[in-house]
Amino acid sequence: MGSESSNSVIVSMFVVVVLLALDASLVHGQGTRVGFYSKTCPRVESIVRSTVQTHFGSNPAIAPGLLRMHFHDCFVNGCDASILIEGTNTERTAPPNSLLRGFEVIDDAKAKLEAACPGVVSCADILTLAARDSVFLTKGQSWQVPTGRRDGRVSLASDTTNLPSARDSVDVQKQKFAEKGLDTKDLVVLAGGHTIGTAACRLFSYRLYNFTTSGNGADPTIDPAFLPQLRALCPQNGDAARRVGLDPGSQNRFDTSYFNNLMKGRGVLESDQKLWTDASTKTFVQRFLGVSVFNVEFGRSMVKMSNVDVKTGTQGEIRKLCSAIN
Repeated sequence: MGSESSNSVIVSMFVVVVLLALDASLVHGQGTRVGFYSKTCPRVESIVRSTVQTHFGSNPAIAPGLLRMHFHDCFVNGCDASILIEGTNTERTAPPNSLLRGFEVIDDAKAKLEAACPGVVSCADILTLAARDSVFLTKGQSWQVPTGRRDGRVSLASDTTNLPSARDSVDVQKQKFAEKGLDTKDLVVLAGGHTIGTAACRLFSYRLYNFTTSGNGADPTIDPAFLPQLRALCPQNGDAARRVGLDPGSQNRFDTSYFNNLMKGRGVLESDQKLWTDASTKTFVQRFLGVSVFNVEFGRSMVKMSNVDVKTGTQGEIRKLCSAIN
């Protein structure tokens, strides 16, 4: 009996150790950890933060730009800064990335870090930190960022086909996120990043005029009182490049009004509005109507996403210029 009890204790302790290890892997990722540069480049976070803040001061649009850029980077071959590479047929030239902004911010931060700590900090880590700082600058909550990523050496436009699209159904969105190890909650939380920033009319104007073949041709999930506003901003056959706030009334502030707008039928992108009409995601939208809960969950999901297929150790490289492979 004593032996069985002892074995039971050992098994219980083993389970606890495994659970702790699993939790640590989520916090620290696949070889990344908070404070990775504490000895090799202790000012890395302050340099990135001040650089983002300077650019944000003259152009607030770089905040959502950097957040989107990080997302688009992680969904293609992992968070390895491959999206930053210039050249023919690179990720940066692909249609889904054609409207991204903020590349000059990363280049500026990299130049400063190369001056302070040559060959130490990866572009992948700079982009990850800049995305966090962008949320904080738009009045969101900060979080600790595990670092230690290395930069990828491959960047192909043809690899961007798995990026989430504004026309994706919820099932397709969930599949694309699941392929990256992200669950339904992560999907809704990260979609909440649309609380800041804008979208070009060409990404959603079909919802306003050509969605159905009957009636007024508009997507029936759009709030009837909101439809005239969107049509005024994006006239039929008007400027397809004109940009509209993804979170009407609060596009410059990181808050939960995005979720409130989905509840009211005021989501601008079809893929966003579907998060309210689909039962599997609606539950999370309702949960994130509270500011504090969403802020905390957003940080957790960002850490989780930023460790998707990362390159660490001897993998990849530390680029001298973020826009070019060494």
